[in-house]
Amino acid sequence: MDLDLEIVLIIGFLILSLGIHEAAHAWVAWLRGDDTARSMGRMTLNPIPHIDPFMTIMLPLFLALSGSGFIFGGAKPVPVNYYRLKRPLRDMMLVALAGPFSNFLLAILFLTVRKVLIDEVGMHPDALAPSVMGQACLVNIILAIFNMIPVPPLDGSRVLAWLLPASIRETYVGLERWGLLIVFALLMAGVLNTLINSTLTPVLRVVDLLSGGAW
Repeated sequence: MDLDLEIVLIIGFLILSLGIHEAAHAWVAWLRGDDTARSMGRMTLNPIPHIDPFMTIMLPLFLALSGSGFIFGGAKPVPVNYYRLKRPLRDMMLVALAGPFSNFLLAILFLTVRKVLIDEVGMHPDALAPSVMGQACLVNIILAIFNMIPVPPLDGSRVLAWLLPASIRETYVGLERWGLLIVFALLMAGVLNTLINSTLTPVLRVVDLLSGGAW
């Protein structure tokens, strides 16, 4: 029962984190001149408008029940009108970075709460609440890492597009039509698992440091 409850709570925090991730995209887009997402009700911390039935619910549930080494998911992408942005290429990069950065901040928050529950409340590290907070931290780190992979349409591709010379930028951005197929191919081949696992520990160390040594 506790394991089932823990899975439900972790997926709940995943859905909340995905909503905050998308709201961060919408907020920065609005700051940079594009109110498309705001006018569609997507600049909200309410996760419901951001839910995609497969990516937000079915995929993480499948990963959890299948014993996958990690749980992640996605939400409905926030619409951004490139041509409404004040400095379109640079601002698309800033909009993209806002999502993973929000997950990084959430990871710090969840790990800090875990520390308070253990050090101040006196809970055992393996108790339900500290365990869920630790897993919620890991979920957000994984979301940040996953979204920074430079495969269109993931957020990392917007950053790389800003850095690339104009001569090859258009060809690179054109890969977006195949992007999700590439991502799923990398997932099935185990490449994403290897990449995330190799990056998770150093990022967790940074989050732990900023949380006051909460892990």
